[in-house]
Amino acid sequence: MPSRRRFLCEAAFAAASMSPAAGAEKKIRLAVVGGGFGATFHFHQHPNCVVAAVTDLYAERRKRLRDAYSCDNVYDSLEDLLKKRHDLDAVAIFSGANLHVRHVKMCMERGLHVCSAVPACFSLEEAGELRAVKEKTGLRYMMAESSYYRQAAIHARNLYNEGAFGEILYSEVEYYHDFNFEDRLNKQPSLYYNPDGSISWRMGMPPMHYPTHSLGFVVGVTRERIVNVSCQGIEDRAKISRLKANPYKNPFFNEFALMRTSKGHMVRHNECRQISATEMERAQWYGEKGSLLMAQPGIHGDVWQDRYGKPRPLDVPKFWNSGMLPPAMRHDSGHGGSAVFISAEFINCLLEDREPTVNVYEALAMTVPGLIAHQSALRNGEQMNVPSFDRA
Repeated sequence: MPSRRRFLCEAAFAAASMSPAAGAEKKIRLAVVGGGFGATFHFHQHPNCVVAAVTDLYAERRKRLRDAYSCDNVYDSLEDLLKKRHDLDAVAIFSGANLHVRHVKMCMERGLHVCSAVPACFSLEEAGELRAVKEKTGLRYMMAESSYYRQAAIHARNLYNEGAFGEILYSEVEYYHDFNFEDRLNKQPSLYYNPDGSISWRMGMPPMHYPTHSLGFVVGVTRERIVNVSCQGIEDRAKISRLKANPYKNPFFNEFALMRTSKGHMVRHNECRQISATEMERAQWYGEKGSLLMAQPGIHGDVWQDRYGKPRPLDVPKFWNSGMLPPAMRHDSGHGGSAVFISAEFINCLLEDREPTVNVYEALAMTVPGLIAHQSALRNGEQMNVPSFDRA
């Protein structure tokens, strides 16, 4: 396993790609859309960002945004905001997942850079539309994928780039999020319902339509693409008709896939929404020289094992304490410390006029395999090829 000194060198190397441009004085004027997840980021702590406007369809969420970003320029809808604000550089979109591509296009067609919540799209048609609008406008698009900036993932990426794993032959990636269906059928505030009681986009969503927290651990570490998938699903065991009669016509609440990468490696990918044992996003990377197992809460911490050696505890650095972030942003944050990194990277890529780490091609490589996996599950595990949306 690499030495502690090497760990520090890796952190310094990573910092070079995240630090704000030297002497940058430009202020990025940003609008934030969506007062749920959107109120949990830290754009306003970046010295070169001003949160100039916020919007949500619901009053309570608008208040959350106003309070989170100390921003009094509040609008009732994205449409209203875009009509009235012509001083913006960029928009951070945290609306419902089924609206992401529509809202990205609305903003980019008005000349605005975009950071979007996950997933990047909900269909292959939308994947093509997203790539097309980015390439047509030449603007920056970033997907706010938290697993890319979880501390163990940053560390794994650094180790991979330095050769500590050797070739990663097999990975296990998983996202377990128990939606507790039975207790949420009474239309109380929950993931299933909007504040006005209407059904949200999450109701009945195929688990593999939300694959990026898992696939970010593959695409975001090795840059490999998923090229083939076979997937199986478990139907709703509670047989709740209101959940099964969903707009996606989806019978599955847990899906499990075996995937092949562009380098011929294998990935086991689990997406579960009806499981009581645990809630987590994690990965295990098995390489020819060494393997890394992310912490599993209540069972073990982060673990490294050299080939032929014994597993040993791994001290993953807290990268938010490094020079990877502006001083005001060097603190822990949501989703494994990722929120400050996502916030900083989007502003930095605009200041430095470069593509962000999770650009449109990386985002689609993390999203599209899940869409195909769900189709495979509907066909009882048929092996299916995954189309590429990389630059032609």
